[in-house]
Amino acid sequence: MRPLVEIRNLSKVYTRGKQKIEVLHHVDLDIGNGDFLALMGPSGSGKTTLLNLIGGLDSPTEGTITVAGRRIEPLGQSELARWRASNVGFVFQFYNLLPMLSALRNVELPLLLTKLPGAKRRARAAIALELVGLADRAAHKPGELSGGQQQRVAIARAIVSDPTLLVCDEPTGDLDRQSAADVLTLLQRLNRDHGKTIVMVTHDPKAAEYASHILHLDKGTLVEAAAAPQTAQAGSS
Repeated sequence: MRPLVEIRNLSKVYTRGKQKIEVLHHVDLDIGNGDFLALMGPSGSGKTTLLNLIGGLDSPTEGTITVAGRRIEPLGQSELARWRASNVGFVFQFYNLLPMLSALRNVELPLLLTKLPGAKRRARAAIALELVGLADRAAHKPGELSGGQQQRVAIARAIVSDPTLLVCDEPTGDLDRQSAADVLTLLQRLNRDHGKTIVMVTHDPKAAEYASHILHLDKGTLVEAAAAPQTAQAGSS
């Protein structure tokens, strides 16, 4: 079966004045459909850059990125934005919720880019909130929710358009240990029970144990790829 994400000879160079900084060096990577991959590495290793390239938030200097059979690196900005809206859900360390909107309205936001009528948008947002265990918080604004609840609202927003791929950048970096475990268990359930393909950047080895595979980057190069410990998988289910 063809991988969901195929990356070949991927390099990324940033220019600062006269200095060129190569963040990724000729990376080759396949991510299977239904995988839950954790990207780890020291600061500056290129893991967030790789995540942004997979999610279509940035473009490579060299190489190809194919997602679900479509090459995305040649796409123009407007076409890439449409592709992201249909295919990728984003979860960040800081929840990026609009403080004046209810949880339901925050989750509904990505659907405003579609042609769905308002009643169907709200119905889908309600289903997404139910999936993350927050149906009873639909009318609450972000300031009335805990950090863990806000992140679950952000995850509901990421999945409301039924994306092909979830990309998560340090999704538990701003949470206490119990809230982090709740969020990671939710991501694992979305992967296992709903077939979502997830790519997650984390600095936390305990968070990485929730993934099915762990990939390590160092100085822009893939240095190790491993299956997550089976004990962690069993313990977190």
